[in-house]
Amino acid sequence: MDQHQVLIFRGGDESGAAPGKGDIVGRVLVLNAGSSSVKYQIRSGAERLASGTVERIGEPGSPAADHEAALGIVAGELAERDLGFDSPELTAIGHRVVHGGTVFTEPTPITDEVVRGIEALIPLAPLHNPANLACIEVTRRLRPDLPQVAVFDTAFHATIPPAASTYAIDRETAVRLGIRRYGFHGTSHAYVSRKAALLAAGSPANVIVLHLGNGASASAVSAGRCVDTSMGMTPLEGLVMGTRSGDLDPEVIFHLSRREGLSIDEIDRLLNRRSGMLGLCGDNDMRAVQERVADGDPDAELALSVYCHRLRKYIGAYYAVLGAVDVIAFTGGVGENSAPVRERALTGLSALGIAVDPVRNGRGESLISPDGALVKVAVIPTDEEFEIAEQTLGVVERTNLE
Repeated sequence: MDQHQVLIFRGGDESGAAPGKGDIVGRVLVLNAGSSSVKYQIRSGAERLASGTVERIGEPGSPAADHEAALGIVAGELAERDLGFDSPELTAIGHRVVHGGTVFTEPTPITDEVVRGIEALIPLAPLHNPANLACIEVTRRLRPDLPQVAVFDTAFHATIPPAASTYAIDRETAVRLGIRRYGFHGTSHAYVSRKAALLAAGSPANVIVLHLGNGASASAVSAGRCVDTSMGMTPLEGLVMGTRSGDLDPEVIFHLSRREGLSIDEIDRLLNRRSGMLGLCGDNDMRAVQERVADGDPDAELALSVYCHRLRKYIGAYYAVLGAVDVIAFTGGVGENSAPVRERALTGLSALGIAVDPVRNGRGESLISPDGALVKVAVIPTDEEFEIAEQTLGVVERTNLE
């Protein structure tokens, strides 16, 4: 595939599920803008009416020079299906915004003041918040009559107590620069932890969520409130990821600068884009890594071992943080599809009541722990767009009641 191709994926509802109790009602356009992409969905209840992605925005040869042009492509695609931006059936627009800092800790109606607040947080998310703002600017211009809501990636983790969110550095410096643990993948952790809690025998439930994709994060959730998470001030901290290192001795950065003469930007690229599974074995696709492991490749075996060892450490740490665990939930592309990762990550934890049934795990069943296990282990497909749509309509309904 041409690396500059713009991709549009068309699709209706993939599950065929009818709206149920607690499902969203109304038609919501969900926009998830990255630094060089825009993902979109139109949701009505549990039904996915349309979805797609415009990628490689701004790259040579791309028909989308910027995010405004990308939204023009999205609008054209939706119009062909009578689902355009001007549709009278559109109820609201929900925007995923990566960083809300300590200012935005819940889904928020978008106003000029909120836009300025998101702009002020750009130093904490220099690649993503500008893209989020670009989409907000365009849609507010196209549909000034519609309520629009910012759903923040960091908001679910705002309940983390100071003992977990505070870094042990000079307090004045940390406060002045906003240096603390924020956490990310919040909409996924919110959705999956809520689904996982339904599996617990009683309530409130203690849940460990493992969101494993090219980016990966873990969270400890007690009674629906996040009490710890692996990503920090940025998405670099925590688990081993596709191209990110995860946890690292900070002195490594100084060593790279002193011994190799690397600039800050070069070290940034090394740790964010050339580390993780890619740095360990040359592949950041877990499917390819597992194939190489099966073929006896030692580099791939080491990479997978490091990945699962880090996972096991966080599971044990969050068991200690929570005091007891009812459910461990795997989600994300790797979490939902890699039986070997799930098995390896939980091997040796039987003393904690954690085990995997190899048959259920191999079949990819939703509940993969043995009958009677103290801790249920589940595979729960995430649905971040549903979560964004649900939170968006929740804000609209509350606003209408005020």
